[in-house]
Amino acid sequence: MFKRLLPDQIVNTVFDIDLDELKTRGVRGIITDLDNTLVSARTPLATPELAGWLNLVKEQGFRVVILSNNNKSRVAKFAEPLGISFIPAARKPAGAAFRRALKLMELSPEQAVVVGDQMLTDVLGGRRAGLHTILVTPIAPREEGWATQINRRIEKIALARLRKKGLWPDKGGR
Repeated sequence: MFKRLLPDQIVNTVFDIDLDELKTRGVRGIITDLDNTLVSARTPLATPELAGWLNLVKEQGFRVVILSNNNKSRVAKFAEPLGISFIPAARKPAGAAFRRALKLMELSPEQAVVVGDQMLTDVLGGRRAGLHTILVTPIAPREEGWATQINRRIEKIALARLRKKGLWPDKGGR
């Protein structure tokens, strides 16, 4: 059960993702979470650094979709100024939203990755959809809502079990 929560990669931030390596592997799309992955949950718009990174991602030929469990007004306010497609109220880890994101990008699961900060939503949902998963360190975990706080407690239990079985990398943080 806990193995489904193991990400394929662990990085500190989205800026640490090796875009060249993804391209070499044939990846053409990035499905990314919003809150605590791209910006803190209380940051309404992209920072200049993040906007620059997202422009670089698009310039390198990647398609991007923001897949968030947050509401439409929150996600639209963030994504529309950047010209990025989005799916709000995604109900991750349910697979329907991941399949919808792939359809929006016109890509197969092998051609896309999922980037997110939560094992129980982003990693589990991405793995269930057959996607390569990249886990980032949460930007501002103290700003999270109650549902995410519950998920974090479950993540701690899962991490303890994964570490006990020698499945969690020592350099993986958390």
